[in-house]
Amino acid sequence: MVEITIRKRPRTDAVVTQRKFFKKTARGKVIKVLRERYLRDDVGCGIENCSLCEADRHPLLPASGAYQHSAFPNGHYIVPDTNVFLSQMDLMESSSFSPHIILLQTVIEEVRHRSLPLHNRLKALIKADDKNVWVFYNEYQSETAVIREEDESPNDRNDRGIRKAAAWYNTHLSLSRPPVRGKPNAPLPVAVLLTDDVANCQKAEQEGIPCISIRRYVEGMPNSAELLDLLSSTQEDIEPTKAVSARQVLYPDYLPMSTLLAGVKAGQLHQGHFNANQYNYLEGSVPVPAFDKPVLLIGREHINRATQGDIVAVEVFPESEWKAPADEVVDQETTLKNDDASDSEEEGDDDEAIAEQKLLEAEAAKRRAAERQPTGRVVGIIKRNWRSYVCHIDSTSLTNTNPTSLSQQTVFATPVSRLLPRIRLRTRQAPQLLGQKILVTIDRWDATSRYPEGHFVRALGKVESKEAEQESLLLEFDVPYRPFGKAILDCLPPEGDAWVVPPKSETNPEWKDREDLRDLLICSIDPPGCQDIDDALHARPLPNGNIEAGVHIADVSRFVTADTPMDHEAAARGTTVYLVDKRIDMLPALLGTNLCSLRPHVERLAFSVIWEMTPDAEIVKARYTKSVIASKEAFTYEAAQLRKDDPNQNDDLTKSIRLLNSLAIKLKEKRMKAGALNLASPEVKIHLDSSESSDPIDVEQKELHETNSLVEEFMLLANISVAQKIQETFPQTAVLRRHLPPPKANFEKLQDILMKRRGMKLDVSSSGTLAASLDKCIDPNEPAFNTLVRIMATRCMLSAEYFCSGSVARDTFGHYGLASPIYTHFTSPIRRYADVLVHRQLSAAISYSPLHPSLHSKSHVERVLDVVNKRHRMAQMASRASVEFYVGLALKARGEKQTVTEDAFVIRTFRNGLGVFVSKLGIEGLIMFKRETQFDAENYTITVPTKDSNGESTTTTISVFDKVTVQIAVEKDPNTQRGKVKMTLVRPINSAGL
Repeated sequence: MVEITIRKRPRTDAVVTQRKFFKKTARGKVIKVLRERYLRDDVGCGIENCSLCEADRHPLLPASGAYQHSAFPNGHYIVPDTNVFLSQMDLMESSSFSPHIILLQTVIEEVRHRSLPLHNRLKALIKADDKNVWVFYNEYQSETAVIREEDESPNDRNDRGIRKAAAWYNTHLSLSRPPVRGKPNAPLPVAVLLTDDVANCQKAEQEGIPCISIRRYVEGMPNSAELLDLLSSTQEDIEPTKAVSARQVLYPDYLPMSTLLAGVKAGQLHQGHFNANQYNYLEGSVPVPAFDKPVLLIGREHINRATQGDIVAVEVFPESEWKAPADEVVDQETTLKNDDASDSEEEGDDDEAIAEQKLLEAEAAKRRAAERQPTGRVVGIIKRNWRSYVCHIDSTSLTNTNPTSLSQQTVFATPVSRLLPRIRLRTRQAPQLLGQKILVTIDRWDATSRYPEGHFVRALGKVESKEAEQESLLLEFDVPYRPFGKAILDCLPPEGDAWVVPPKSETNPEWKDREDLRDLLICSIDPPGCQDIDDALHARPLPNGNIEAGVHIADVSRFVTADTPMDHEAAARGTTVYLVDKRIDMLPALLGTNLCSLRPHVERLAFSVIWEMTPDAEIVKARYTKSVIASKEAFTYEAAQLRKDDPNQNDDLTKSIRLLNSLAIKLKEKRMKAGALNLASPEVKIHLDSSESSDPIDVEQKELHETNSLVEEFMLLANISVAQKIQETFPQTAVLRRHLPPPKANFEKLQDILMKRRGMKLDVSSSGTLAASLDKCIDPNEPAFNTLVRIMATRCMLSAEYFCSGSVARDTFGHYGLASPIYTHFTSPIRRYADVLVHRQLSAAISYSPLHPSLHSKSHVERVLDVVNKRHRMAQMASRASVEFYVGLALKARGEKQTVTEDAFVIRTFRNGLGVFVSKLGIEGLIMFKRETQFDAENYTITVPTKDSNGESTTTTISVFDKVTVQIAVEKDPNTQRGKVKMTLVRPINSAGL
């Protein structure tokens, strides 16, 4: 029998092993928390062949340490402190930076408390195959654990713990390699404390601990020229380019965070997300709950260093100072083209600042009093939205273009997004980076600098190469695209492609409580080339004269179980992202395109919703069941339409499609009567050169068939039925989707334009009246006009969002666009994580399987859905940007053969230009006039001076909704080096000379 010895800890040890802290609860109550630490003396150091440590974990660090540093010729390991990971994560992640790292438990915990996104990156760094990182649990090692002393701050306690661990390593290294008599002492590697904290460094030196700053450490590495560019710029790093004492404050200082939060709570300040104006870089806005219209910010000083997506606190001016948005296009690249990157800290009286001031003064005189809205200024940043941005080096900002030069230069990086300011960075690689897409991170933005400071992260590739453009697009919209790791792939069935539904048996767990629906005439209808088939349908007449209709959805939750690495990865990705020529999957391809894809003539596991309906599409009853199906056919929308319309086809499957279609028509009628909106968005189809090539050759509008509507109606019905079921069962944590009614103020401009330009009225009192009004917006001479109005109305709407049923009032559950009181997403679990959660909840609601505890937690569901909502928005923007890029390539290819001219509608007028929409291509363009024009803001018209055929001076008036003809070309932007669609008017006037 194994002998167990129980040792009782002396009372005096409690001071070391117990951690005491105070915590404030949600209700404001302060409680004392005591946590017990079990200290050990067998926590391994992670160094190979260590004579003092038990080999309980596979060691990662070589016995000799790393030799690639000039300051440590005998070998070394680095022990970074917390601030290294908080400020220099890009360097630590770089594949070119590979020292042997001892990562302390104290550092991991402090990073987690300071920044969850950085903590997630740190966890990925620990697992990375190209990194050598040993996690040392210093808080549980009896010789390195420290307790907080009286009057010691938590930060000082952590710094002391990090120093003690570094000192322990150096002592441990010397004890593990004692001198051998008769042999010379072998040189010992050292554990070096890596810190930029001056006080911490001084204390380490006093205690005899080797210590070095991050910049000095990088300078001593063989590839220092490359790595120095990755360093985040801190206050100490920025060398003054001219007399620092003369630097002028350009922006007001931010109020302290405590003042901001107190001001927001008291209603004196307002909190919201900052939105930059894509047409005018000197304007921005912040939507806040207190006002129907967003708070307008005019001028650089009032925007006060806010960048797109920041959560800001704004002070609203008295109503007498409210203004209207400007009517002019103001381009940053044109206005600031002569700005000097190295002088940009001291722009008090420079030409650019004067030019901006003149622009603002000229605009102030032209702003319309009729459209005034709340106006204010940013007084503080509550949360920054800074991340890595895709940029290009501005060639005009280089002082030295010699490709072999390694001298440091201060240059401008121009972001791809027009919503962001130029970023000032210092780099030794500027000449080599010209003509490349690069990734840049913003580090800081001082009140004395017109531009934010940043650092270079990495090059993505040559501009306009499809690979670089595609990666930059994914990075720009924060789409996770890393390959699935081993831990995730290990969650897949071990049989891989060979997995099949096992033969039916009462003892087989796969068939437990599943209905056998393999004999039903089930088919799928999808776009051409669809591989991830989520859904399939069936319909058949019943003996009582009613109809049975079913929607069968891939049973993804059978393969993606809760709280596994694959589940965590799917939750982080949130959705599959569809680009023109590739797909970034939410789940590994084995599931998405095989085991969970409802392919024809193959048995698959499904989750089925089956209704009994009257011939008038009234639901008699609905039931939900896990099932096994075998789809009989996978149709494209076009093929299903041809099958339905072919009078010679009368087989049972064709009859089933016709039956489904007749029900879908009635379901749609009912939705429209209830007030559902038939909105529109520009959808185009890109023709690629071949299935192997991704070169676009042409672009056209997508054709919609009746079968598109058939599938849509049954998917909507399934989503509504499931929403009702899970909300009844889990009223506090049901995963639902809502679409809030838009504020009436959102439609004011569109209503005014329609009334003044076409004499049409838009009633927005409810979704039903809006739908009826949109149906009446018809131009008999122009069929595309109604679609255009619907697209413009869609842009006035709020975005739909996922939410947790217990987090909002019951009367806000409704989906405005669908005119449904409740809604969710159930029908696409292969490509949407919200649907996976809904499947789990429905499975528990029908008592098929217990619900995972996390889905009983309202706070957990809210956190997950916040991420899913963000990923969903970003995926939509990435898809649109991909289409725009490929439309540009297709137009460029077409333009090389012939001049591209297309019809367009004017959708906006400016004082110095027009915004036009080309419906056939689904793109918008800006046509600028350099000559003086007459702008009638009240009537949305612009009058342009021109000459008639006889050379006589005349004028042409163009207004919103006018149909014009434009010539489209794709030209390379001289600053950003990216392809840019340029449009010029051909009719009613030729704007080439204007």
